[in-house]
Amino acid sequence: MTMDLAGYRRRLGAIVEAGLAHPFRGGRVGLEKEALRVSPAGTISAKPHPPAFGSALTHPHITTDFSEALLELITPPLADAGEVLGFLDDLHRFVLAGLEDEILWGASMPCILEGGEGIPLARYGSSNAARMKTLYRRGLGYRYGRTMQVIAGVHYNFSFSDDFWTGYQALVGRLAQSALAGGTQSGDGRTIQEWVRLAELAAADAGHFRSEVYLGLVRNIQRYGWLVPYLFGASPAVCKTFVQDFVLEAQSGLVPFDEHTLYYPHATSLRLGDIGYQNRQEEGTGLKANYDSLDAYVRSLSWAISTPCPHYEAIGVKVAGDYRQLNANVLQIENEYYSSVRPKAVVDWLEKPTQALRRKGVAYIEVRSFDVNAFVPNGVDPEQLHFMAAFVRFCLLADSPPIQPRERRAIDDNLLLVAHRGREPGLCMERDGQPVALREWALELLAAMAPVADLVDGGLGPAAVDQRAAGTGAASLARQRAKVLEPDLTPSARMLAEMRERGESFFALAQRLSQAHRRALLSQPLAPERLAMLEDLSRSSLLRQARIEAEDDLDFDTFLDRYLAGD
Repeated sequence: MTMDLAGYRRRLGAIVEAGLAHPFRGGRVGLEKEALRVSPAGTISAKPHPPAFGSALTHPHITTDFSEALLELITPPLADAGEVLGFLDDLHRFVLAGLEDEILWGASMPCILEGGEGIPLARYGSSNAARMKTLYRRGLGYRYGRTMQVIAGVHYNFSFSDDFWTGYQALVGRLAQSALAGGTQSGDGRTIQEWVRLAELAAADAGHFRSEVYLGLVRNIQRYGWLVPYLFGASPAVCKTFVQDFVLEAQSGLVPFDEHTLYYPHATSLRLGDIGYQNRQEEGTGLKANYDSLDAYVRSLSWAISTPCPHYEAIGVKVAGDYRQLNANVLQIENEYYSSVRPKAVVDWLEKPTQALRRKGVAYIEVRSFDVNAFVPNGVDPEQLHFMAAFVRFCLLADSPPIQPRERRAIDDNLLLVAHRGREPGLCMERDGQPVALREWALELLAAMAPVADLVDGGLGPAAVDQRAAGTGAASLARQRAKVLEPDLTPSARMLAEMRERGESFFALAQRLSQAHRRALLSQPLAPERLAMLEDLSRSSLLRQARIEAEDDLDFDTFLDRYLAGD
């Protein structure tokens, strides 16, 4: 059974007819890329966050994630994907120039580990806000172990322009009124009730309309997001030291690649698998975020951050005068909920994400399922951004009903299946309660995305792909189709093939590529104006951290109580 795409095609055509093609092509993209600082011995760096990088608490582009050694490099949201990648390159150059003998680990799965307790927590200074950030990470360590927290990834942030939202809201209103006036004979396949709801949504305020459409986009990214790790997953193997730290090797199900490496033969992304960065807190807690609407999403997370969990109560919150976690609730804070995609608001200083979503609505989406691309210096290939440009727009326009319990289970199962066995010949998944071959479904999705890619490319028409510039959405889709037809072309398969050809362990491959990336990036020094900007940001971020520390007027217990209470 093929996908029903009649409504999607009609909405895409309506966008062109309404003159919205230009704003539909627009929007802003931002990237967040994580990378471990690794010592010459191949272990996680024990050195503190270098002062030359500024304050990890307040720098807008250079911070840390779970560990003091886990850098997070953040671009601003920009309209041009090439500029985004260029900014990310420059952040890497700036950081690498200040690392002396360390390298940035160029893979998602970590280097040699010497036990979870040896992984240093990120530190942000002496202010209450800084102490809370470190305490949150200490809680993650107690809840899930520190090992999982040093897996690195790339987050893709995207927002449509205000011009698009204004035009699209008016278009949806016209389509709904026309369908209702004509007895829903619109070729869209919607029921009268669905058209009534669309008419009500189009008549709502702009913020509510935008948020609810973004939630529909998020639901579709969940439905079809398994395609991302299949096409771009780059973590099919892991150093044995990672697994032995938190689970017996026999329990992991992984098999030996060599004496230092474990893997699944057809894996695409162990990072997204059952030993990786996933929603383990759902087990036994009853937590499942609800994406049916913005209100449902906020309520589900609000329940989780305010409801005690017996398992975490057993850890203790403040033991012998020392904090172990922020609280003993299902989630300490909203960010603890690991998801492949999140609806996001722009959060003010010390504002809780749920408060920001209630007050401002959804401003952008954050797709969190990209592995670090081990074959490119900055971890992100332009091909990935061209693919995502078509993918997010397809997900916006495709039908997106609420996710029912059976589909929720299928979404989770499909993602795990692709992470562990995505390149397995003949692999089948679940769609609409029925088995479907991964190859068949993937080819359908890529075919459906083609007209969107053509529109984003500027309406180049049906000319052969080899006549187009290599940096187009259509060319990227052609390369993704080749990966579906020939799984050996995927990054995960390429990594394993290179390890076999060179007789390398995962660690040896990642270390060699990381060193090569360091040389390639540093061979092109920063432009003087970019260097001056980043140096100025580092200095000003340190000054801001000092002001925050000087302005603290509460003891930490009172500060924490007020923050968690939403005061």
